[in-house]
Amino acid sequence: MSSSRFRWVAALLGAALLWTLAACGGGSGDSGGKVTLTYRLWDDQQKVGYQKVMAAFEKANPNIHVKIELLPYDQYWTKMTADAVAGTAPDVFWMQTTEFPEFVTKGVLADLSSLNLNTTQYQPNVVQSYTYKGKLYGVPKDFGIVGLLYNKDLFKKAGITMPDKLTWAPDGSGTLLQIARKLTVDDKGRHPDQAGFDANAVKQYGFASWNHYQTQWMNWVASNGGKILDRPFGKYVFNDAASVAALQFGVDLVNKYHVSPPAAQTNPPSDKINEMFEHAQVAMFPANNALLPFVAPDAGFGIGIAPMPAGPAGRAVNINGLSEAVYAKSPHKAAAMKLAGFLGGAEAQKIMSDDGYVFPALNGLSQGYVDYWKKKGLDVSPYLEESKGTTFNLPITTGFTAFENKLNQTFNDMYLGKLTPQQAADRAVADGNALVK
Repeated sequence: MSSSRFRWVAALLGAALLWTLAACGGGSGDSGGKVTLTYRLWDDQQKVGYQKVMAAFEKANPNIHVKIELLPYDQYWTKMTADAVAGTAPDVFWMQTTEFPEFVTKGVLADLSSLNLNTTQYQPNVVQSYTYKGKLYGVPKDFGIVGLLYNKDLFKKAGITMPDKLTWAPDGSGTLLQIARKLTVDDKGRHPDQAGFDANAVKQYGFASWNHYQTQWMNWVASNGGKILDRPFGKYVFNDAASVAALQFGVDLVNKYHVSPPAAQTNPPSDKINEMFEHAQVAMFPANNALLPFVAPDAGFGIGIAPMPAGPAGRAVNINGLSEAVYAKSPHKAAAMKLAGFLGGAEAQKIMSDDGYVFPALNGLSQGYVDYWKKKGLDVSPYLEESKGTTFNLPITTGFTAFENKLNQTFNDMYLGKLTPQQAADRAVADGNALVK
């Protein structure tokens, strides 16, 4: 699950012509006796939970030992690409939605049909994210969803109660902007709708609007009736009127209404917006629930969680779930498939849910996650309620890994006011579609 981390794609550029090697070599069977599988992930906190999961798996499968391999996120995909090219990928590994098309179309991932999983028992967005030509290539692992974190202390100080439903519209109407204005204060105590307000001397912002596709502008687009892709493994279409109007709103929160920090401070690859929320300089902060372990411990104030604002087309929020992928050329294919099946089952997913690591992809187990965070003083149930409403996936199409950096550069200029939203969307759609195969 992505916060403000951005992927390295250098290995993809250097290895583009070598991907065909990934289909060569390796074996599909186990010769019997003790087998050691390599399981790769990128989250050091979740590794602790997976040590408990693997202990349970090994107890049930005494002839299979699992070696957990941790790689930092920024190195993970570079290494995965290189290993796929060399034919040395780990037996089982985490797969991300936006990376999935590149790996599945190159034959790196095993078809999981033999596991006979009942996909109706899993969160549907996650199932769709790892389905290709009608077959499942990733065991649904978890899901992360975007919600609105807010500073309870700043709300109380301003005499504001978070409404049950925040709303927004491209013309600036709705409760979101009203509340954001009340929570935005310059160094003289003035608000953006008051005479003399100094946009260059703001000490506290009401909202965090910035160039982050997962938690920001893709949600504006979807809740205004726009679409990112015309279909899975399709083309980008977010330069239509509804999408552009939504992009304009996100930019206006910064440059017109001055309720969000300037893009010069927050544009990627800066991580400053997270720090600003932790330091009580931003009152409302859209964030995936996966960010909670990193934000909550450092916050010196009460954190509230609310559903994302609803736009003219209603509330639509991003769900990004991971999956457990099996290397198609694993020399221990049968054992790897057994592990993947176990990871998709109730025992493994309940461990990860009850210990507060993730919302499990397997339906009916999320209460453990809610209860864990309740003990920490956080009510994460709004995230869960959102997951039952209108949701959408990150882009599932080829070329995104090569497109992402260019997309961020273009939208950085949009948030800075160097490009209009229409210009930025037109450029980004053209750039993205040029890489779709």
